[in-house]
Amino acid sequence: MAKVRKKRITGHQPAVISTALHIGAGSVSAMVCERDGATLIPIDFLAQPAPLAQDIFRRGNVSNATTERIVSIIKGYQKSFAELGLDPHGITRSLATNILSEATNQESVLNRIRIACGLDVSTIDDGEMTRLIYLKTRRRLNDIPAMKDQTTLVVHVGPGNTRALLFQGNSIIRYTSYRLGTHRTREAVEGSHAEGTALLRVIREHASGNLAQLRFDYSDVKIESLVVIGYEIQSVARQLAKPGQSCSVKTLRQFVAEAAGASDVELVKRFRLDYQTAEALLPALEINLAIAELFGLAQLHIPSTDYEQGLLQDILVSRELTGAFADEVLSSSKILAARYQSDPHHGEHVGRLCKRFFEEFADLHQLDAHDALLLQVSAILHEVGTFVSPRAHHKHSEYIILNSEIFGLDRLDVTIVALVSRYHRHSVPRPDHPSYRELSTDNRIRVSKLAALLRVADALERTHDQRVNEIGMRRDGNKLHLTLPGLADAAVERLAMESKGDLFEQVFGLKVVIDDDK
Repeated sequence: MAKVRKKRITGHQPAVISTALHIGAGSVSAMVCERDGATLIPIDFLAQPAPLAQDIFRRGNVSNATTERIVSIIKGYQKSFAELGLDPHGITRSLATNILSEATNQESVLNRIRIACGLDVSTIDDGEMTRLIYLKTRRRLNDIPAMKDQTTLVVHVGPGNTRALLFQGNSIIRYTSYRLGTHRTREAVEGSHAEGTALLRVIREHASGNLAQLRFDYSDVKIESLVVIGYEIQSVARQLAKPGQSCSVKTLRQFVAEAAGASDVELVKRFRLDYQTAEALLPALEINLAIAELFGLAQLHIPSTDYEQGLLQDILVSRELTGAFADEVLSSSKILAARYQSDPHHGEHVGRLCKRFFEEFADLHQLDAHDALLLQVSAILHEVGTFVSPRAHHKHSEYIILNSEIFGLDRLDVTIVALVSRYHRHSVPRPDHPSYRELSTDNRIRVSKLAALLRVADALERTHDQRVNEIGMRRDGNKLHLTLPGLADAAVERLAMESKGDLFEQVFGLKVVIDDDK
């Protein structure tokens, strides 16, 4: 089933055209947008079904038939792009659903697309997924101003995983994820051969462990409002409530019961769905209903907008997120630091010093804004390991961070933060350190640069008393001279710099010297 909306580009040629391709769990979609400042105006949207999730959760890999279908669909889209006067190989962003990473032949599938279509497709990672959910959530909160005054749980039941974000006001105060998804559940319960209400009971039983964990994770807060997003449930949102209005849990419960009595073929006809969506619809509805009942809510909010079209637009802007989104990442880091009783004043002050050094030595490190964010997160979290023991706490910090989730950061980001935190004291990066050894050369260099900056900043905050606020800096040959105005005696900071300034000298070629303030 293909959905097409075209507006041929003629006459006035837009200044900027952006294109997006998404290989999803049950379909391959594409969009052409015109940029008008910060606004994206859709020009063309295409979507065709492909049973990717069915293959992955049933077989563990993507079949050759499905791979070739995906290739054929993409080639068709490229032809449409060419008809619009666009470069068919110059797609702005090409992404595949994160469940593709669970396929044993992920690399073969992506290589086939690269060879046949001339496209490099990336698999959506955790960091990208949280950014996309964040964008959808922000729009929903803007649509319903009253929710900004409530404690709101936003739940995204995806094809393989469920993610939950807890909002208080405009800020995220908690983020969790669970191995529970629509297509994953569909394939898990397929062998039961249950139908109707019996199938609903099987779905609930399958989801019970994750639902219990979700309830435990949010047992300390009163959930006042629930927003549910996802491809399947948004496909039938208009049958559940009028646009802009909430859906009662009673209505959803009745709808689920009716859907359970229909075959997949009947669901396709009734709701104009493709077969992949129809197969995953019942697990999606039942899981979302279970979550609403879990928190004793009478109403829930379901965006009535098209999920896939919104996703494609968000894909085009997700990498541009700064400002408020970076604040959410830092907020998540502070929550994690508080969980392990790390001194917030020390971590945040080291972060301020890191920012000063990052800006001062931009010509040397040549890192970007995202690296600056990772450095701030590392500063906040570098001493969480003291929760385990002050002894070798840098190693404990690495372990804790590696085994934690930080909103907005993918696994590579978290690994870099963990390593930068580890190297804030004692040993500098070494190839025999497992997590460091597994990184690419470029990412090893990133870790070394960021850790060098963190060590110098941490040396100036050795007393944990925020004594250093102003810093004078002067480069002279192979030395970096620092002065600390207002600090009468810098003996402690000099001693700390002797042990922590070594990596800065190794990486940037400058020996750090603290001069007397005259």
